[in-house]
Amino acid sequence: MNLQRLFYPESVAVVGASPRLGGGKIPYFQMLQASGYRGRLYPVNPKYTDIGGVKAYASLEDIPDPVDFAIASVPADRALETVQSAARKRIKFLHFFTSGFSEIGNKDLENAMIEAARMGGTRIVGPNCIGVHCQSSGITCDVPRPPMKGTGSVAFLGQSGGMTHNFMRMARARYLDLNKVVSYGNQLDIKVEDYLDYLADDDSVKVITCYIEDIKDSRRFMEILKKTTAKKPVVIFKGGITEQGAKAAFSHTGALAMSHEIWGAVMRQFRGIEAGNFEQMVDLTMMAVAEKTPAGTRLGFLGAGGGTSVLFTDLSTLAGLSLPELSDKVQLQISRRISNVNTSTTNPVDLGFHGFDFNIMAQTIESMAQDDRIDAIIPYFSLDFITTFQKDQIESGPHAIVEAVRKTNKPVIPILSQFTENILDIEDVRIRMFSIFRKAGMAVYRTPQDAVASIHGYLRWRLRPGPSTLRHEAGERLLAKAG
Repeated sequence: MNLQRLFYPESVAVVGASPRLGGGKIPYFQMLQASGYRGRLYPVNPKYTDIGGVKAYASLEDIPDPVDFAIASVPADRALETVQSAARKRIKFLHFFTSGFSEIGNKDLENAMIEAARMGGTRIVGPNCIGVHCQSSGITCDVPRPPMKGTGSVAFLGQSGGMTHNFMRMARARYLDLNKVVSYGNQLDIKVEDYLDYLADDDSVKVITCYIEDIKDSRRFMEILKKTTAKKPVVIFKGGITEQGAKAAFSHTGALAMSHEIWGAVMRQFRGIEAGNFEQMVDLTMMAVAEKTPAGTRLGFLGAGGGTSVLFTDLSTLAGLSLPELSDKVQLQISRRISNVNTSTTNPVDLGFHGFDFNIMAQTIESMAQDDRIDAIIPYFSLDFITTFQKDQIESGPHAIVEAVRKTNKPVIPILSQFTENILDIEDVRIRMFSIFRKAGMAVYRTPQDAVASIHGYLRWRLRPGPSTLRHEAGERLLAKAG
């Protein structure tokens, strides 16, 4: 399916546009004005002659020019007449923010809408969703955060409007540059696999992240997932994997869910990266778009304190990752800069109190990067101790780490650990360091657990071969069993 005019429309009409904000509506017309959308923009509402200084039209059919994309924020009892009007106008895509359809049992209305849309070749986004965002075209479904320009590398597909908004906000906070976003709701017409298929061939998208509650066409979904994961990572967080969650999903978007066991088997067979929760979904996305990503399972860990080293080793081992002993040459380089009291240079590297010194951490990263036995380096920074004992390095120290990272082709994945939760000065340091490291292209985490889970999840995609025909058929049987 060609979705080009959905993401890059030359003209957009907003049905139900209003000069008054609030009232339970998303102000799409005002958001598009603020986002810098450069195409033709038409407000549609018979109550007004103009909105925001732009001539308003009583109906879609009154607009004199062709319309590529229409956004409808109207009550459900006006949905069918809106589709009929869009079809007569030959509008290519029609998004419904409106709810009140199959999620409350109103399936007949959805069927009538599809039949009407087919008469004019109109394709429907949703209903019951917040819609579409495209960074480079200025189309948006959220309050724009200036400047809205350039093209990011992350695409997101969310069945839930709330989850989509949450992802967009957290992505910005994590310096994940968005490319395209679709909140697709009930999937009345265009399905998640249609969006996935389009994004698979979009070379400007580096990773696709999804929140999915149900799949309408399991066979086609697997075919598209197989095609897409052969080109780029696909991170998926599945909602409705328990009986009670499935009931909630049905009342939310009319979704019919499947068991966690079946879903996990499908993800393993078709190289999807499975996220266990919302935060992990964002963590995995950050790993996938890092400037340098792990090519193997051999990790090098450095920090201050033996307990943290033991914890990281246990977590890594349980995840199938390893911490090989460093070469004698590298150990010697590290030992020359530190004392031999309460320290270890093997791997994990315990720098003792020297682990709070950014310059020694940077030099150790450079040394570890020379070891061919190491695929990725994980430096652990204790913000509690750094803000107590190394205040003089808070400004210059992070930049020393960035310089060390630039000298190696191996990924460096910092952990910014913080146990004191009620001191704003420490949180301020974390935010500043996080910003510096992220802008340098590194994936950055708060705990060893988060870092290990993200490395493990990413490598399960990168190192896993594609599904064989036999495994593909087994996956089809699993999804068919799930209904």
